[in-house]
Amino acid sequence: MISTQAWADARRLWDYHQMGHTPRPCSVAIGLGSHDLGVADTAVDLYKQGMAPLLVFTGATSPTTQERMPRGEAVHYRERALELGVPSSAVLVEPNARNTGDNIKFSRAVLEEAGVQVTSVLLISKPYEERRAYATACKLWPGIEFVSASTPMTFDEYVDSIQDAHLVIDMLVGALQRLLIYPEQGFMISQPVADDVREAYERLCRQGFTSRLLATNP
Repeated sequence: MISTQAWADARRLWDYHQMGHTPRPCSVAIGLGSHDLGVADTAVDLYKQGMAPLLVFTGATSPTTQERMPRGEAVHYRERALELGVPSSAVLVEPNARNTGDNIKFSRAVLEEAGVQVTSVLLISKPYEERRAYATACKLWPGIEFVSASTPMTFDEYVDSIQDAHLVIDMLVGALQRLLIYPEQGFMISQPVADDVREAYERLCRQGFTSRLLATNP
């Protein structure tokens, strides 16, 4: 059973993880690989709205995607985009990234090699990864304007799509922990975290939503 307080705390983290940016036209859109093909679908939607003339999909495989996406996350994203009508000339693939930092660094290298001039990036991720992706990108690719985007959905809709509420809350907690500890390790810029967000995070940790925490004090 998940308590009423835990649901409220999870919703508070969900709201914090989303940047609230309004999509606008950018030099390129980068879709960060994961288990969620919805990232590719959203990238295609934004491409068709004229928000970016070029898509980059980035990601290798991970233990959670190896079975579902054996050819690699970026490759499966590309295949999805082509199925949905995006021309192959408008899609680049970066197939080696295994974490968010790699996603940014390797995508930047692919774009530089292709001679693409970049001043702004539409950064597309899972809904609860918006802030982490943004903070990482700002650290690793200074001088670029980043606009965060994800599939528009509520917390309840996302839980329904995953079919595992405990796992979703674990992921929200793990993403928040990284926002707290990664800046001092040089992996991302620091983001302000309100007291009520920290308190929600700490309560969820105490209630055992810890499977996605790194091995350090939360």
